[in-house]
Amino acid sequence: MKKIAVLNDLSGLGKCSLTAAIPVISVMGVQACPLPTAVLSNQTGYESCFRDDYTDRMDAYMAEWKKRKAVFDGIYTGFLVGESQAEKILAFIEAFSGKDTQILTDTVLGDQGEAYPFYTEALCDKIRRICECAHVITPNLTEALLLLYGKEGMEMRWKQLLQLDVKQYQEEIAELGSMLAEQFSLKAAVITGIDLPQDGGQKAGKRAEKAGEDSESGRMSEKMRIGNLIWEKGQGSWVISEKTGGSYSGTGDLFASVLSAGMVKGLTMEACAKKAASFLEKGIRDAVEEGTDRNDGICFEPYLHELASDFREEK
Repeated sequence: MKKIAVLNDLSGLGKCSLTAAIPVISVMGVQACPLPTAVLSNQTGYESCFRDDYTDRMDAYMAEWKKRKAVFDGIYTGFLVGESQAEKILAFIEAFSGKDTQILTDTVLGDQGEAYPFYTEALCDKIRRICECAHVITPNLTEALLLLYGKEGMEMRWKQLLQLDVKQYQEEIAELGSMLAEQFSLKAAVITGIDLPQDGGQKAGKRAEKAGEDSESGRMSEKMRIGNLIWEKGQGSWVISEKTGGSYSGTGDLFASVLSAGMVKGLTMEACAKKAASFLEKGIRDAVEEGTDRNDGICFEPYLHELASDFREEK
């Protein structure tokens, strides 16, 4: 059985990070091998949390895996506690990747035009170094801009993008995907979770305004879609599905987990993104219908069997 080392935090509440990645990767027929970067009582979207930084434990953890001469078919990196931990991730990649190891990096830096509170330019530089080792990265639009332009540049470009109509907006995002792939020599760049109005002539700024309303209220979105841009083999493609609610914890982690398992199985990123989008659409719909708090994540568990059957059929 193929193995993926998953370097991410373990959050007790919130259905994200390792608690999202392990069931998805496992049901797709790949062994998920977790290395916690931190242990949290709950994900950081809640009002407070207990957090235990695992940076000083990672060397001992890796030493045991080195004794067993572990080499992984895939490496999937996510949330990092800080700059020093990024060095541990780079050391891990050097120690545990072989010539065929497929590396996916989820660049956790910000969202909705804002950098996360823990963001620093030094941390962004470290994550750029990790991206240089990766085959695929999965930033959201904010993170794509942060990687390319830094915080000040991201804020300026974000405002400019919101003035475009949807067609121009999508064209500009495709260009960002191309720039990421070239800058980091990637197999694919996947820009995730992009809110799009149904009306192609509508300004992208209306999208942001509507998305903000949905995130606060949890109400059903009207005439909204969610898009993912895949830049692969020198060209861009879009995977777009209906949006049925606001922002939920863990959706990016679930999406990246499907991609990580799919890539070690030899699928294209476009094929993986289609599977991930279909899987998430159902879980989000159920979360909206149940009135689930956004911090608690989505109802993905009933649909894990679909991922399993998809991959059985492709063997």
